[in-house]
Amino acid sequence: MIGRRSFALLLTAALALPALAACGAGGASGATAASYPLRIGVIGTGNKLTGVIGYLNDEKRLLPLLAPAGVTEVKSFSFPNGPDLNQALLAGELDIALYGDTPALVARGAGQPTRLIAQNTVGIDAGVLAKKQGGPARLVDLAGKRVATQKGSYIHRYLLGALAEAGIKPQEIVHIYNSDVEAALERGDVDAAAVPAANMEALRLKGYPLINIASRDHPAYLGSSATVVPESFLGARPGFVKVWQGAQREGTRLAKRNWDRYLAFAAKVGGYPAEVTRATTLREQLPEEPFTPQGLRLLENTKRFLVEQKFIRSDFSIEEWIAPGARG
Repeated sequence: MIGRRSFALLLTAALALPALAACGAGGASGATAASYPLRIGVIGTGNKLTGVIGYLNDEKRLLPLLAPAGVTEVKSFSFPNGPDLNQALLAGELDIALYGDTPALVARGAGQPTRLIAQNTVGIDAGVLAKKQGGPARLVDLAGKRVATQKGSYIHRYLLGALAEAGIKPQEIVHIYNSDVEAALERGDVDAAAVPAANMEALRLKGYPLINIASRDHPAYLGSSATVVPESFLGARPGFVKVWQGAQREGTRLAKRNWDRYLAFAAKVGGYPAEVTRATTLREQLPEEPFTPQGLRLLENTKRFLVEQKFIRSDFSIEEWIAPGARG
């Protein structure tokens, strides 16, 4: 089974958390106070909100939109990957998580009591690049090679799916954070690496050969986001879903209406050159509604793959995972 050990971190974190969640129930996520600071978990560095929610926050519009749900302050916390974020969420240290579909699905499949309230990005691309000298020229050349990716992410799932479709077994899939991939390729520590779209474009411009692209070669494995909250949080604040979804709609409208301004924000928080951000941040990836047919289809495809590969412990219904009232 390709990459079974690769998801061990995901499953270990997921299965260990019900007790932690109970211990954290006395925190803000289980409180009944009318007003509260909203603790948001994201993937990245610097405790920065990204996407349309981050754009709203940067424009000083997010808090007023969330105020009707009792939110008095927005606090963001960054995590290097999905499993770490899951652990904090279920330990009661966060109220809401904005991250990739794969770790969110694995956590829910392990029985963690979360609810899906939106997808704010759909059709996220990824790609595989090779080292410059003597690297693989095609995906099939990865057989017997060392390939890097950030494990537990949608990029990891794309890589596993692409390899499985081609019947390819690499020598090893190693866990390397996206920010460290270039150094690993340059040193020759790995033969190739799967990375998200912005990293893919930045490395391509530096001369690293691009040998596979999800959008071109494996569109079924495009990524999508997941916005999830603990069930205990919704139990205490049943009106939160509609307020959050309203803020997301407004953020999407604002971003598309002021696209250059949004791209400038995305470049600032992402840390990539403007040309990389412009090439990899696409209007069509920002859905007008919290749930769309494409987004749900990608989510279902991802879940099916994870179940078939036994990375999800117990299958579940996406419709039943979605929070009550979140579909309108």
